[in-house]
Amino acid sequence: MKKKQTNGLIVAAVIFIVTGVISVLTNALGNYTQQKTSTQGELKSMFGQLTDETETALSDMPTSKDFIAIVPIKGTIQASSGQQSFGASTDTYNHDLLMAYVDKLIDNEHNKGIVLKLDTPGGSVYQADEFYLRLKKYKEKTGRPIWAYMESTCCSGGVYIASASDEQYANRITETGSIGVIMSTYDLSGLYEKLGVKEVNIVSGANKDMGTPGKPMTDEQKAILQSFIDEYYNQFVEIVAEGRNMKVEDVKKLADGRIYTASQAVDNGLIDGIKTAEEFDAYVKEQSGTDVFYEPSSDSNPFSMFFGTIANISQPKSDTEILLDLAHSLENGGPMYYANPLGQ
Repeated sequence: MKKKQTNGLIVAAVIFIVTGVISVLTNALGNYTQQKTSTQGELKSMFGQLTDETETALSDMPTSKDFIAIVPIKGTIQASSGQQSFGASTDTYNHDLLMAYVDKLIDNEHNKGIVLKLDTPGGSVYQADEFYLRLKKYKEKTGRPIWAYMESTCCSGGVYIASASDEQYANRITETGSIGVIMSTYDLSGLYEKLGVKEVNIVSGANKDMGTPGKPMTDEQKAILQSFIDEYYNQFVEIVAEGRNMKVEDVKKLADGRIYTASQAVDNGLIDGIKTAEEFDAYVKEQSGTDVFYEPSSDSNPFSMFFGTIANISQPKSDTEILLDLAHSLENGGPMYYANPLGQ
């Protein structure tokens, strides 16, 4: 009898502990859903000291032999997320790590050049320009060459970044081009009216709330945003013209936002040629005089992976919450060097 009582107490204790753990996790996830940004910062602060992601990913960079550095530009070009990893073998672009990577290459005397491996539809105007300027800094400080190789897709912001290279090549099935700028927003006022929702903004000026989804955009507001697009477009065209040694007027004839096949890009002077990945690697080895390629590790720290997974867990939302989240995400969409490639 005593044995049964003991076993019963043990089972009860286990159930109590498990229930407590589940409760704690549930509360934590619930709080996360309400305070996503705050929680990400806390997690990063809590575990950021356990490892330096950049140092870990670049710990095997050669320091005693000459090498060519592969810089992966994969996925949408945008600000870094909480989960840190290089995009070498993933579809994740990590801006902060790539910027730090190029800085380390500047200081590494055994580095003899950079190969940009691009598979991207483009992305943020800000991040594309910042990384382009970092590559220009690399060239100015080191005098070393940069080659660009376009894989499946290299559009818009990808073309912008590739313009920092000395030579550009593509696979014969590559989609490229889409030289231009897009800024998207939505007018949901009709939907709001059907749902009995009205957006009310207390503003300091007539254009302070332009682009919010609950109100139609005025002609004046459209003109204001168009001026942004025009300025960033002209900058894009000038960068491509400089990178390809073309006249601005000639680039503008090609830069209406359309995409090009690799052969069309060659015919229009946007790239230098078409090569398979193997042919391109052989060419770079011949030009650089070294057959050593270095590619950073794409393995994330296990703590980053674990908490990155937790950060992406969310509880079911009501229809109203989904609508409000949609409206918030569409509000004041920023300018993008971005394309929607065929078949994607």
